[in-house]
Amino acid sequence: MQGLRAYLLIRSLLVGRLLREVGWVRLLLLAPMLAAVVGRALFMAAGHPQGRWAVPFAVVLLLGSAHRQRTDLRFLAGCALHYRHWLAAEYGLWALPAATVLAFFSAWGAAALTLCLAPLAAWAPAASHSDNVRTRISGLVRSEAFEWVSGLRAGGAWAWPVLLAGALWWHDMPLAPVFGLVGWLFVVVSCYGVPEPLTMLAVGARSPRQVLRRPLLLGLTYAALTAAPFWWLLAAGPVGVAGAVAVAAIWLGTVALLIMTKYAFYPNATHIRTTQGLLVSIALLLPGNPVYPVLLLVAAGGLAWQSQRRLAAILGAQQPQQHA
Repeated sequence: MQGLRAYLLIRSLLVGRLLREVGWVRLLLLAPMLAAVVGRALFMAAGHPQGRWAVPFAVVLLLGSAHRQRTDLRFLAGCALHYRHWLAAEYGLWALPAATVLAFFSAWGAAALTLCLAPLAAWAPAASHSDNVRTRISGLVRSEAFEWVSGLRAGGAWAWPVLLAGALWWHDMPLAPVFGLVGWLFVVVSCYGVPEPLTMLAVGARSPRQVLRRPLLLGLTYAALTAAPFWWLLAAGPVGVAGAVAVAAIWLGTVALLIMTKYAFYPNATHIRTTQGLLVSIALLLPGNPVYPVLLLVAAGGLAWQSQRRLAAILGAQQPQQHA
């Protein structure tokens, strides 16, 4: 018990440090929007007789994906034999808000299942980067699109069929494909949340526009290919073709903004992720609002300018070193 208390204290201190690194300004903008997005999704699912049963599995999938990317698992294994029990307790605490919302809607079975399944994420294996995995993914995705290669290795390769199967299973729910697209968007965000090394960025000393154009072209291509089945389900349902086209435009526009954000704040991973979280929150909260197209245009113009400006500064600093 003493070891568990020490572990939870260390984790709380780490979360506090990350929040301080994000900064109060970004935190004041991001926290309410994330709370609104997650809260809306939870309340919609909890109020639906079938949708409430998707919450436990969505929670354990999110926790399992985050668990597989942890870099401290080997360290924890060397600290204590029962370290997974510490992780299980932590994941149970993370799942508690979702279970509380379900209980508020008297979805006692789904709430209990959420609390039972969430700790099981602690026993998920760490992300594998074996040669077999590399070979299978390399056959599907070009190595130049390294963000997608790493994202698929980290869990995207199994998250996509799970999300698509869920959208097909709950086909009687008109918004089931939308929920699948939202889940897949979070996977895409994780692909572009980590900046590549400077040596990869500056190779060939290309212009900022060329550096930015290639990731946008590859990223939007793979994003469209993987999202196409969800768009087809939308078009075949009550939403219709026009609605599916509108959702596709918003979804791809958000992906483009996420890619530009990566280079606008390069190489600060914390600022990249928080800004991407803010963009995703806006994209999920404001569709249909009259100010949304204006915000989208302003964000696109600002990020395009800032990303090229940032890349120009980085490439300009690298060229003298290469000549030297």
